Amino acid sequence: MAAQKPVALIMGGASGIGLATAHALVARGDHVVIADINEEAARARAAELADMATAVAADVTDEASVAAAFAAAREVGPVRTAVSCAGLSIIGPIADIELSGWQTTIDVCLTGTMLVIKHAARTLEDGGSVVAISSLNGRQPGNTMAAYCSAKAGVLMLVQVAALELGPRGIRVNAVSPGLVDTPLVAGLAMVPGLTDEYIENTPLGRSGIPDDIAQTVEFLTSERAAWITGSVFDVNGGAHLKRYPDVLGKVQALATGFEG
Repeated sequence: MAAQKPVALIMGGASGIGLATAHALVARGDHVVIADINEEAARARAAELADMATAVAADVTDEASVAAAFAAAREVGPVRTAVSCAGLSIIGPIADIELSGWQTTIDVCLTGTMLVIKHAARTLEDGGSVVAISSLNGRQPGNTMAAYCSAKAGVLMLVQVAALELGPRGIRVNAVSPGLVDTPLVAGLAMVPGLTDEYIENTPLGRSGIPDDIAQTVEFLTSERAAWITGSVFDVNGGAHLKRYPDVLGKVQALATGFEG
């Protein structure tokens, strides 16, 4: 009997960085389980990968749903990799932020990542690997982005604690912190005049990223080539962490003033 392919569960895998990661892991021979709150999109993307992918509906804010996604992955074969990609962002000054918006951001970006790591710890084979997608904003503050920055900073510490706890089993836990990457999550930025340009001006390599930039780093971190790396954060942002974050509030206010005028 042929050996089973290693299984990788990608939470938030139906688009953007998650989908690019699915393709990268399939290319090395993994069977990927694309878990996403958008079940229709997950099934469509899995169908494109034929017998190398399975789709499952999953909501990272619902622990039973996360647990079910891992159970489905385990039915496919030995789960060696888990990647947490789900995310969203709201903007607004701290003085005006709605508690519901704050809570939703924390629930998806931080608590959702915790649930993925929790159930990865219960499911992964010893020697497996977990990668959480954090953000440049985990280290670099952006005005009007208190909820997102706080959540992503929390992810960085969560990854370090998980690396300590799971190290004795040989399970490695790392984070990747992208900068501006062309994904559906940041599509709205292009609607604010000058904002994307300011991001790129503050990126030493002079361009925004593409999902595959992140996916290739995830593939490395979940491979045997990274067998002695855990508890680390990889800044994959063209060097944007070396400079300053764009003036999001100023650009939005300028846009609003233009509309009013």
